Amino acid sequence: MINQALTQAGLNLIQQALSIYDSDLRLAVCNAPFAEMFNLPSRLTTPGASFEETIRHLVTRGEYGEVDDPETFIRDRVDTARAFQSHYVERTRANGRTVSIEGGPLPQGGWVTVYTDITETRAQEQLLRTHSEQLSEEVLKRSEELSATNRALAATNKALMEARRELTEMEARTRLTTEMMPAHIARVDENGLYTFSNKRLHLVMPGRPTSILGTHISDALGAQAFAKVQPYFEAAQDGQQSTFEFTHEASSRRIRVVFTPDPLEPGVYILSQDVTEETQTRTALQQTRRREMAAQLTSGLAHDFSNLLTIILGMQSKLDRMALGTHAEPLIHATLQAARRGGTLLNRIADITAHRAWQAAPLSLGPFLKDLQTLATPSLPDGISLQVCDETQHQLLIDEGMLQDALLNLILNARDACGKTGSIRIVAQEHQKTWLQISVSDTGSGFSEQALDHALDPFFTTKGGEGSGLGLAMVYDMTKLAGGDLRLSNTTTGADIRLRLPLRRADAVPEASLILLVEDSPDIRASVREMLTDMKFTVVEAASVYEACALAEGLPDIALILSDISLEGHETGVDLVQKLPDLPLRLMTSLPIDHPLHEKARALVPVLAKPFDADDLARFLGHGKEQK
Repeated sequence: MINQALTQAGLNLIQQALSIYDSDLRLAVCNAPFAEMFNLPSRLTTPGASFEETIRHLVTRGEYGEVDDPETFIRDRVDTARAFQSHYVERTRANGRTVSIEGGPLPQGGWVTVYTDITETRAQEQLLRTHSEQLSEEVLKRSEELSATNRALAATNKALMEARRELTEMEARTRLTTEMMPAHIARVDENGLYTFSNKRLHLVMPGRPTSILGTHISDALGAQAFAKVQPYFEAAQDGQQSTFEFTHEASSRRIRVVFTPDPLEPGVYILSQDVTEETQTRTALQQTRRREMAAQLTSGLAHDFSNLLTIILGMQSKLDRMALGTHAEPLIHATLQAARRGGTLLNRIADITAHRAWQAAPLSLGPFLKDLQTLATPSLPDGISLQVCDETQHQLLIDEGMLQDALLNLILNARDACGKTGSIRIVAQEHQKTWLQISVSDTGSGFSEQALDHALDPFFTTKGGEGSGLGLAMVYDMTKLAGGDLRLSNTTTGADIRLRLPLRRADAVPEASLILLVEDSPDIRASVREMLTDMKFTVVEAASVYEACALAEGLPDIALILSDISLEGHETGVDLVQKLPDLPLRLMTSLPIDHPLHEKARALVPVLAKPFDADDLARFLGHGKEQK
């Protein structure tokens, strides 16, 4: 901003009028003499002002004298500007002043124009022509003055050309830098109109336009999205910076926005980024921390309670062996049943609070759902049917065990809601290229209003003493660990539960591909190499991040990098992910699951825990037989 202000101040010191328009016929920059020469309002000297509107303003004010057909005149000027060529013309204005107009195209599109008032010069030339005989001495004096003026004009023109060159290079560098950034960078003026944009809005908010200069922010974002950002935008217009996040409903993307007031003139700078994956990872980490806190709170209690249940079970079993009479047997059996139920409840609590992470591996949902149907059907009454439907197209990275546990919980809940007859339907589909959505619907009684509000709370149940209230809490916990979400609703025929998990594709590595194996242990490297070659892969090896990067640079046909997290030197497999972002990469490790490096790696790429065998590795790579 300082360099921009200094450049503008320098341009304002030049006596000639100067304007630069870009390839979209929008004003990029002008100096103060330009506004003064043509008496232009501020809206037409602000970056982003329309060339067409400027010509229309000048025609209306009579700058070109009487114009028979103003719209045709304006259209001809705009068409000439679009096919811009270098030129030099002199024109007598309606006010009697004469100006010279010199223009030249810019490398990045658009043009720069310099306007010089040559009224006095033309008067001197006329004077020379009419009075040369009588005023020879005056002619000589005027000629000398004219020569001096011409020399000064030549020096000024040279300075203008240099300024134009520097401005062109500065603009090109600035635009290239902003267009390379994975974010939308823009500025709007006091009226909410875009005066600058790096043309990346459509990448952050899919479906929105690319070229938005001169467009109002509400039109560029759309009414729904603008309603969410409007309070922050208005605060920024009043001078208050704000950073916030919102969900773009049309694409399900999570967007982070920073509004920064322009310190030099009315306007707001905007930085917006797609933080969907970051939000999903943050959600998973937050759920992990909650589980750790719950584990700390319940571990001591569960230990003591388990001891008490062991004592109770032992005493009641002893009483059961005594001849206490038929009146005591029901009481003893009820006590044993209650104690065993307490043990089951402890196990369910342990499932929720135990330190378990989302372990994603390639999975084809079609075979998985068919196996789930086979597994769950025997638990359903004859009058209840279970249907599964897979609408996904690729293998996805999913924790098969956790997803199976979650769906079995939902199937059994749906069975209880249906009673003796009904149907349960499971559908898996990709949602807006962001989520894997798995819906479980039934023809049961649906959720009550209370259940819709509290069904995800631990220990909430509508089954009385028959339910623990932990089933849906476990499913909710699983989705949060994965960075997803769980939504409950009622349909016209029953209940509908939708699991949304981050959509991570895991296409299989083709046979005979080249794999770069990065492992610092020679013994483990030899073992893994043998597994890979048995799968018909070609293998090259490295022991450090430096060696891996050198090989990746020299071998363009690498299909996948399989690397340990711990490597030779101070750099790790996590560093390798960041150094080679354009290559498919998967990690393996013997680090514990709660190790910081293991947690950081899981947030970036799939991780295979050691030890593993050839079948584990084949499943991890999506290779060989169909994955279940």
